[in-house]
Amino acid sequence: MRRRILARLAIATCAASLPVSLMVTAPASADTSSSQKDKKNQPDLRRIGYFTQWGVYGRDFQVQDLDKSGAAARLTHINYAFGNVNPEGKCFIESIPGEGDPWADYVRPIDAANSVDGVADNDTQRLAGNFNQLAELKKKHPGLKVMISLGGWSWSTHFSNAVSTPAKRTALVKSCVDLYIKGNLPVDGARGGEGAAAGVFDGIDVDWEWPGSSGDDDTPYTPADKKNFTALISEFRTELDAYAKSQKKRQRYELSAYVPTAPAKIDAGFEVRKIMRDFDFVNLQGYDFHVSGERTTNQQSALYAKNDFSVHQTVNDWLRRGAPAHKLVVGMPLYGQGWTGVTGGGDGLHQPNTGPAPATFQAGFEDYKALKKLAESGTYKLHRGTKNGDAWLFDGKTLWTYDDPTVLRAKTKYVQDRGLGGAMVWSLDGDTADGEAIRAIDRGLDD
Repeated sequence: MRRRILARLAIATCAASLPVSLMVTAPASADTSSSQKDKKNQPDLRRIGYFTQWGVYGRDFQVQDLDKSGAAARLTHINYAFGNVNPEGKCFIESIPGEGDPWADYVRPIDAANSVDGVADNDTQRLAGNFNQLAELKKKHPGLKVMISLGGWSWSTHFSNAVSTPAKRTALVKSCVDLYIKGNLPVDGARGGEGAAAGVFDGIDVDWEWPGSSGDDDTPYTPADKKNFTALISEFRTELDAYAKSQKKRQRYELSAYVPTAPAKIDAGFEVRKIMRDFDFVNLQGYDFHVSGERTTNQQSALYAKNDFSVHQTVNDWLRRGAPAHKLVVGMPLYGQGWTGVTGGGDGLHQPNTGPAPATFQAGFEDYKALKKLAESGTYKLHRGTKNGDAWLFDGKTLWTYDDPTVLRAKTKYVQDRGLGGAMVWSLDGDTADGEAIRAIDRGLDD
């Protein structure tokens, strides 16, 4: 289960692939763009959060917690992470260790105390688990959309083969629409069956990491992925629209993707102008610019950075390649990257270290809610890169780089000023019990 949390970690960024000529960014005071809009005329901005399937276990983060924290009332979309693609190139849900978890998805009975509607699941209902709770959450918060996110770092293994021919693409798309949009789940005792999850999901988020370039160790890629990805997205758009029309659905099913920051990865895998015609929006990688496996401490999610990865650089690289500003949603982390054994003095940034910092679940990776406590403990000093829009904690030995509400507000102002499409967070279980980070983003997007 824990392996999937690596979906946003070290190898994803490939920092060495970013040419210096593309990395130089402007200071905040110089950030003007033809993409800026009159805020009064700007459409509603998306507020997207990833809910992790496996978070219901060790983290004990339930769908109900989104309601209790107030996050559900402030979000426009929840991305459910993740759906998987099998070696035959089709979406599937099977109880295979490390490959699927129908128990969490739709089999597990939820008691009244942990249920969104306060009613316990019974033994005869066809839909339980996270899927049913998401359906209950949508009833309580009309307008909230739920997307199934396909792939992630560990489950992108079979994408390249699954989209390599027109016939394979058709089979993949039809299987995903059948399973998640039509809701035809595998039968598991009383659970599942035809239409059991119909209405739970409002669209599909493609989280292939990465077409045309390296991702996880067991994820193959080829140069052909670039055109095949374009064809896959076109196939999804056609199939989703056709099904919506057949159901006389007023609003179309939405289609999105999680996309990288490194220019080399963008160019290797994405025909930007073509795919953006079919996407409703894309979620930009706005974090893991540097990670705890590196031997020098650095920022992981700065708004601006000279000669380095940054949110500003990522946005500009997608705009430069033809992406419409209003379809670019900026990713923001609800976790930090950390190092220990930091030497060299100063504020700890850009210094050597001995390895990832100890943490609650995974060394070098800590939730925002835990870092907030560290910041309030008095043992760490909070540092800010006022020009760069980043923050980090340092106690003389251990450093954590993360986004606090001040940084999140700076980023939401950037979204507003550039006429972008909104904000996305990975992942919702990293927030405080009262949804502090989501509240900061929501307020910032409303300003």
